Amino acid sequence: MGILSFLKAQGQELDFYHESIQNEIFQILNKSSDTVLHSPVPFELGFDVGGGSDIYVYENHFSGIAYLTSDLTGKKQMKSSNGNYELMICHKSTDTWGSNLISKLAYYTLESRLESGQTMDLGGNFLKEKSQIKALIFDKYASFKVGGKKYGILLLIGITKDELDWAKNNGGQKLIEKLKEKKVYPITDLNRTSIFKNIP
Repeated sequence: MGILSFLKAQGQELDFYHESIQNEIFQILNKSSDTVLHSPVPFELGFDVGGGSDIYVYENHFSGIAYLTSDLTGKKQMKSSNGNYELMICHKSTDTWGSNLISKLAYYTLESRLESGQTMDLGGNFLKEKSQIKALIFDKYASFKVGGKKYGILLLIGITKDELDWAKNNGGQKLIEKLKEKKVYPITDLNRTSIFKNIP
């Protein structure tokens, strides 16, 4: 019996560091950087004591930097169509804002259902001074199966207030399409203006 069949038979979950999971992530994001952003307080100790997910850095996926959580694979998240997933955020260059955000937001996925196209108002938390980015939109960036179980990567993109309002009226998936059209996707740029700024 192969290792995957054995684990499946035993009802054990594969974690982020399992070779089969790492192989799939490599196919999507390429090799991670040698830099790992370790949370000062381990994820297992909980949000209330300042815990957070460790973050892996990927610099060879596109012309920017991708940050990915590493403590959610194998955990019992609130069931969604994304399967068991990690959170990802991307910046044009090195930026601690996004990595800090997903490190803490990782706990939210254990108790709340997140689907592609959903939005989240940041409400002043994690906001950079004078930034027009006031909310997030989620997108199913990648998915794969290992041992018959679904895994994936859920991308977060920072959006402006009027982009959030537009998504509420027209749907989150349509906003994702607009962000792709405007070449914003998959980057969160805290200094950008709304994609609707020059549209009457």
